[in-house]
Amino acid sequence: MDGDQASGGFLQAGLAQIPPALQAVADAGDLSGFVTLVWRKGEIAQINTIGQRDVEAGAPMTRDTLFRIASMTKPITSIAALMLLEEGKLRLEDPITKWLPEFAGMQVLKDAAGPIEDTYPAPREITVEDLMTHRAGLAYAFTSVGPIAQAHEDALGPPLGTPLTPDQWLKALGGLPLSYPPGERFHYSHATEVLGFLVARIEGKPLGQVLKDRIFSPLGMHDTDFWCPPEKRGRMAKLYRIDPQTDRLQDVSFPHVDSQPAFEAGGGGLISTADDYLKFARMMLGRGEVDGVRLVKAETVEMMAANRLTDAQRQIPFMGIPFWLGQGFGLGLSVITDPEKQAWMGAGSEGAFGWPGAFGTWWQADPAEDMVMIYLIQNSMPLGPDAAAQLATGQRMGGRAALPVFQKLVYGALGK
Repeated sequence: MDGDQASGGFLQAGLAQIPPALQAVADAGDLSGFVTLVWRKGEIAQINTIGQRDVEAGAPMTRDTLFRIASMTKPITSIAALMLLEEGKLRLEDPITKWLPEFAGMQVLKDAAGPIEDTYPAPREITVEDLMTHRAGLAYAFTSVGPIAQAHEDALGPPLGTPLTPDQWLKALGGLPLSYPPGERFHYSHATEVLGFLVARIEGKPLGQVLKDRIFSPLGMHDTDFWCPPEKRGRMAKLYRIDPQTDRLQDVSFPHVDSQPAFEAGGGGLISTADDYLKFARMMLGRGEVDGVRLVKAETVEMMAANRLTDAQRQIPFMGIPFWLGQGFGLGLSVITDPEKQAWMGAGSEGAFGWPGAFGTWWQADPAEDMVMIYLIQNSMPLGPDAAAQLATGQRMGGRAALPVFQKLVYGALGK
């Protein structure tokens, strides 16, 4: 091997720039720490463990540190649904009321920010595809403005850690009006939680068991689950935010629960590690297969990672930014459609796909480069009804800039 080259065909000097760049962010107190992993062409090119998983205890980040991966759960739940699609148990065009009668006769807000009593009947039913593309008209409190945001919080409890059972939660959500008519626009929402409970009803078992049987056990993802058992809790990264009063990191970790939770959030509830998620990401990069284990057909992954949003839908900002300038959304994944227009947000080839998590976790599989990148931090963003207003003030710039810096340094290390 050339002395300038690292594993995976990277320039050694390029990869060597990543650890100090991330270390500076941890040293500044913007983030507690990182675990990053770069895999390319059959081998791991770099793993970084920087900073601390528990600042107070002085416990360092390690390769097997457990993270709440939040919405990185969504692609996993989506694969479970697509496995059922391949088996003929559901179709994308099926109305979800076939399994979830709680969503019959939905009403739609006349104004998404207006009074929740001011509604009209939904012009059509929500379909499975609507759930998978976030075009169901459902919402999250933190993606909404106006009374519907607080109505979500009041009816459902917090997005993670609700005390409701799945059946109680589905009934409560079905009793709220839709923000938009089904199919009209991408509006980030509880749609993937609903999809997960739909999968669970079809299979007649809890979602966590479905994922374990169909995805985690076959792929050897033994550290991925909807809860952290007592014997693993020492490996769990604490969740931090910058305290606006002290300008220092503040521990805002979720309390541990004593047993497998009844409510398993298919849109954001999983806990995992870099190596576990690498197995899932490599399966996706391998078009449904990794290490001799096939979960879905190649065509299914290709369908999943193809943009389904219309040009008009991509004009609508997401969380206040022109998110869809260089990317689209498929079935539970975003996909880069124009790398040059995407460059302001990060880096990736045309066709690269992934989906991030609210606590700063991110991954991307890039078929053109035969590469997977995984970036794990635990940085709390507000998930309540005032989230959109707080996003601008809730993080230091160093913490926000770390991810695009990581992305650009990795691609720069390819020597292109």
